[in-house]
Amino acid sequence: MDNSLPIILEEYKTIQIPENLISDEFGYRLWEKFNERISVVPPSFKNNRNWELTSLGWVGFLPFSEELNFYLKPKVALQNLFGMWEYAYRLRSIEFLPNLFQCQTLQEFYEQLANILSKRIIDRGRKGYYRAYISRSEDLSFIRGKLDVNRMINKPWVVQPRCNYQENTADVIENRLLTWTLNTILRSGYCGNDQVLSTIRHGYRNIGHITTLQPFSPLDCVGRTYNRLNQDYQPLHALCRFFLENSGPSYESGDRTMLPFMVNMARLFELFVAEWLIVHLPERYQLEKQESVKFGQSGDISFLIDLVISDKETGKPLCVLDTKYKTPITPSQEDIAQIYLYAGIKKCNEGILIYPSDLEKPLDTLIDGTRIRTSTFSLKGNLEEAGQQLLIDILPD
Repeated sequence: MDNSLPIILEEYKTIQIPENLISDEFGYRLWEKFNERISVVPPSFKNNRNWELTSLGWVGFLPFSEELNFYLKPKVALQNLFGMWEYAYRLRSIEFLPNLFQCQTLQEFYEQLANILSKRIIDRGRKGYYRAYISRSEDLSFIRGKLDVNRMINKPWVVQPRCNYQENTADVIENRLLTWTLNTILRSGYCGNDQVLSTIRHGYRNIGHITTLQPFSPLDCVGRTYNRLNQDYQPLHALCRFFLENSGPSYESGDRTMLPFMVNMARLFELFVAEWLIVHLPERYQLEKQESVKFGQSGDISFLIDLVISDKETGKPLCVLDTKYKTPITPSQEDIAQIYLYAGIKKCNEGILIYPSDLEKPLDTLIDGTRIRTSTFSLKGNLEEAGQQLLIDILPD
């Protein structure tokens, strides 16, 4: 199968591929490693001896082998997908980001965003990378900082003195995050533009020679503390989070190392709605997101509540929101029970299930005095208009 013609899977749409185009070995490996992201049904008399593949709410690229690649196509228009990313990863402060919205493919968007990150890292290098004092303790042939007197007393036979000192270094987490992210981008293989690739390599060489290559998770990019000396690292780390959160773990295929770029659309929808509301909620309201509530003597029973809107002055919860990236005819009993439970936990009288498009049979009912209903943050048209319509629907008059 030609690498330049990947298999295209659109979210939740099943395609059939002739049995001879995918070997049993490839089919098994695809099912074994990615069955939570792609549904794989092998050929049988039920499907006329065809492979049946379905993307389970993931978009991006999956370089599965030298002969077989997948493009997981979003059902959301690319412009709106980019807009969701802009909010979800707090990229709105990055200059000339709107130019990225002219990209025609996911790969082009990935490439240009990597180019922006690399150029900003290079620019920071020209000004000087952020440095900090790090505590060190070493056996030295000369005195530096403070002597470890207790060690000298306890181990008088050790000739070299143990010194405790402060070292001013650029090999700090703020810079290591940038190094690891550029390393991840280079390993992905998705930047085919020679000029962009040259810029990324330049940025990696610049910061790589002063830092230790250390793995990081997306969570390492959030909740960091910044000061006047490293405030400009905040958007850089936001970009790092985007790349690290959407880069799957590497895996071996023959003598090649693969690094997928795959976006969980349910997670992206959840992040997007939360960040959009944080920006646009009227001043009198506040939003709590991803609140963990534990029960039981040892806290072994826990629930993670998506979103809670409260009155800022009184702190009283007004409604509980739960995003659902799917379009059923009507909410499932499980989803209704879940939002009803969350509303009860927060002691508020309203629970709202938010979907990316209108349901054929929306819900609005009372259960023991608690109003349970559905609402929509549409991803089909203008996102800002859709968000404003959501606000009108969910907030009290």
